[in-house]
Amino acid sequence: MKIAIGADHAGYLLKEELKKWLEEWNISYHDFGTYSAERTDYPDYGILVARAVARGGFEKGILICGTGIGMSIVANKVKGIRAALCRDPYEAKLSREHNDANILALGGRILGYDLAKEIVKVWLNTEFTGGRHKLRIQKISMIEEEEL
Repeated sequence: MKIAIGADHAGYLLKEELKKWLEEWNISYHDFGTYSAERTDYPDYGILVARAVARGGFEKGILICGTGIGMSIVANKVKGIRAALCRDPYEAKLSREHNDANILALGGRILGYDLAKEIVKVWLNTEFTGGRHKLRIQKISMIEEEEL
């Protein structure tokens, strides 16, 4: 599995912590920035990760800003992206099982490191269940096509 990861300044420290955790679990990733805690604009990094996932270079993505809200909004502007803002492991589980989320958005100013790691672990290890949920994902894709 290859993960695209990115953050703005408010998510930088959590991103760095998650990168260490990904390495411990031998999960391949590419860091799309930011590379410091200096002020940045979240759309600059959110779009890089979302496009990388949408184009198929990465199976999944993780985006982090202060609350995760901004990053989820940006990522969901990209066709084929289903970004989910998750604040607990249950939301992470359902975002994968029901929504086939391909980007996880996290709040660097909201979540502690241990909780964020648990959310990522659950999210990465949960499969899409398909079934009735597959039809719903197809409807989302149809809406994307209509809006283009």
